[in-house]
Amino acid sequence: QVQLVESGGGLVQTGGSLRLSCVASGRTFSTYAAGWFRQAPGKEREFVAAISWYSNTYYADSVKGRFTISRDNARDMVYLQMNSLKPEDTADYYCAVKDTPYTSSWYSLSGEYDYWGQGTQVTVSS
Repeated sequence: QVQLVESGGGLVQTGGSLRLSCVASGRTFSTYAAGWFRQAPGKEREFVAAISWYSNTYYADSVKGRFTISRDNARDMVYLQMNSLKPEDTADYYCAVKDTPYTSSWYSLSGEYDYWGQGTQVTVSS
């Protein structure tokens, strides 16, 4: 069983930056695809960014050029660097891992992921 824990959320002003971290325990996930999703109050969960096990990346149009997903397989960690934050980025951010090793792709649908963290809150003030 893989457990994921996110951290790094907080309150930041428009234009600021945050780096979210996701650490896995219970089993290594260095060979598994991972992703970040977010859910704003009253809205459905939406895709943010994804990374394949060998670090191919894919981004939602709304964050492309501002957010960067990366991973440190030696530490079983995935990161989301968020720059030029906007009020519309305010949401709970969730890390997710797909329980299929060595897949060549990234995944942008929440149903494709098997493990989820509890989320970390990001608030961007205007």
